[in-house]
Amino acid sequence: MPADGVELTPSPQLLSRQEIVHLADLFVSSGVSKIRLTGGEPTLRKDIVEICSELSELKGLKTLAMTTNGIALARKLPKLKESGLTCINISLDTLVPAKFELMTRRKGLERVMESIDAAIDLGFDPVKVNCVIMRGFNDDEICDFVDLTREKPVNIRFIEFMPFDGNVWNVKKLVPYVEMLDQVVKKFPSLKRHKDHPSDTAKNFKIDGHRGTVSFITSMTEHFCSGCNRLRLLADGNFKVCLFGPSEVSLRDPLRCGADDSELMEIIGRSVKRKKAAHAGMFELAKTANRPMIHIGG
Repeated sequence: MPADGVELTPSPQLLSRQEIVHLADLFVSSGVSKIRLTGGEPTLRKDIVEICSELSELKGLKTLAMTTNGIALARKLPKLKESGLTCINISLDTLVPAKFELMTRRKGLERVMESIDAAIDLGFDPVKVNCVIMRGFNDDEICDFVDLTREKPVNIRFIEFMPFDGNVWNVKKLVPYVEMLDQVVKKFPSLKRHKDHPSDTAKNFKIDGHRGTVSFITSMTEHFCSGCNRLRLLADGNFKVCLFGPSEVSLRDPLRCGADDSELMEIIGRSVKRKKAAHAGMFELAKTANRPMIHIGG
């Protein structure tokens, strides 16, 4: 969380529940089978349960996922599951209360851990835990996170630190995948690679005797652009075909101006066709204007 907080988007600029479901239906009818609700923080929306319920009823949708900071998740999770939520990712970068408060500028580590346990108790398997590793901050906790997989059906997902507006990215803070992997292998020598799906964004591993798994998302040192099939619809209705690409096109504005579904699909199609084969290198990305990650969503 930036020291001066985050500028919130005015409510009238955000997509309404009806607009979200309408646009989601267009994507699903065109072959999208998985939707993830993500940041800012999806559990802050008062109508999040209704959104999940309506999305889960879309014909052709197989997976409805959510990425959340976990602070308010535990009490909302039972209704979210009843409304069709099938997968959960919880963002957690440290297991140390003081570090958690420093990074998020509030207390709440205990509540996040309660949310992880609540998700497990409700049958989410695995519960995915996203952890951005930064040198000098939490790189000493890598094996502590892996220890969570011993008894819990969690998938710990270590993410290379990526450059976005507002996160003060510096290559010195980047801990490369191979370095993280080396740490884990030294303590857990039975770590073995899984066979990944062609569209997986993570390299997946299993440790003998552990209920959970470990993954690495290597966007900076070993990009996976050729297999990436992710598209992003932002809370304000802008459409991005690449997390790192600054290019966006509004779907909200033509929708509110009366565009029919065929016109909206034409806009979507043109954007997808312009998707590049690979994103720029990390040093070029660091110089490119892009939204803060909290506005884009993970």
